[in-house]
Amino acid sequence: MEKIQAASFKSVFMEKSMQGLFALCAFGCVLAVGMICIFLFANAIPTIAEIGFMDFIFGDLWEPNAEIFGLAPMIVGSLYVTALAIAFGVPCGVLSAIYLAFFASKKVKIAITPAVELLAGIPSIVYGFFGLIVIVPFLAHILGTSGKGLLAASLLLGIMILPTIVLVSKTSLEAVSETYLEGGLALGASKERVVFFVMLKAAQSGVLASIILGVGRAIGEAMAVIVIAGNQPIFPESISDGVRTLTTNIVLELGYSADLHREALIASSVVLFVFILLINLSFSVLKREKH
Repeated sequence: MEKIQAASFKSVFMEKSMQGLFALCAFGCVLAVGMICIFLFANAIPTIAEIGFMDFIFGDLWEPNAEIFGLAPMIVGSLYVTALAIAFGVPCGVLSAIYLAFFASKKVKIAITPAVELLAGIPSIVYGFFGLIVIVPFLAHILGTSGKGLLAASLLLGIMILPTIVLVSKTSLEAVSETYLEGGLALGASKERVVFFVMLKAAQSGVLASIILGVGRAIGEAMAVIVIAGNQPIFPESISDGVRTLTTNIVLELGYSADLHREALIASSVVLFVFILLINLSFSVLKREKH
């Protein structure tokens, strides 16, 4: 009897200890995010007030030497690059996940899945060199330009977000009960119809989560984009024009910035932070409406 009580006490103690550890880890994550927010906003709000909110957000000139800091070209550039990367990456990623989850043979899965996982582990700068050696010359030949610009950066980011979308979507699709598929087939529907209208709908929460993660990767990427985007702080008028995003602007100039210039770059990171937050909130609202 004493042994049973001792074992029960040990089990309860371990359970409570693990709960405390998990809660501590969760609190640590929240604390880290809170400290980052405090640091960014504490430095950014006075800077934005000094420059002027409208001039900072909607100004179309970025000239640090003249203390003119207008983020509009970089904001528009980030929007364009992210939107095109999503247009390239999301359909390919989701369709690839559907193929791997429902149509690929076991041998094909064994061959493709590790390759997709390897894509996720390739450093950003390696992607950048790939874009510089392969994508840029190809676009230069097709478009008759330097090749560096909005289209090159978007294509590269579309490739970079593929592993995130494919792996998360595949996991979500495979988590859906097979009875849905079997029931649809039993009712006479084709496999393709059941997959696209039943299984995909049942896994839409996970698929949307994969898209959110992909968007976050695309909009937050700097090293790969900086190599092939052209890095011109202007409004792009075509897909072949050079573009500068918020992240590349910070990376390019933070090393030699000082005083108001440095504070303006920190404020730029707050704009990027808020931008990503708004995108996540939009997807969260969309997920609630779907349910």
